[in-house]
Amino acid sequence: MPTYEYRREDGTVFEKIQGMNDEPLKVCPDTGQPVKRMISGGGGVVYKGTGFYVTDYKNGGKNGSSESKSESSAKESASASSNGKSD
Repeated sequence: MPTYEYRREDGTVFEKIQGMNDEPLKVCPDTGQPVKRMISGGGGVVYKGTGFYVTDYKNGGKNGSSESKSESSAKESASASSNGKSD
C-alpha cells in the first residue's frame, strides 16, 4: 500500500498509509485540521547487487548482427562445397 503525504493547515506534514482506491483525507486524524494531499517524489529506485552482466539477457549477450554474419559465412561455405568449388 502506498504512503501518502498530507499538509495540515498550519503547514506541518504527516504521512498516511492508504490503499490506492481509498478516498484522500479531508481532516487530520490527530488534530482535526483540514489537510491537502501533496504530490511526493516517490520512493526512488534502489539498485542492489553487483550489477548486470551480459549473461543476464535472453540472447546470452550475443549481438544479433554477429550471429547473422557467422550464419551467412557458414551458408556460403556450405554452398561452395556443394557446388564442387574449393578455395
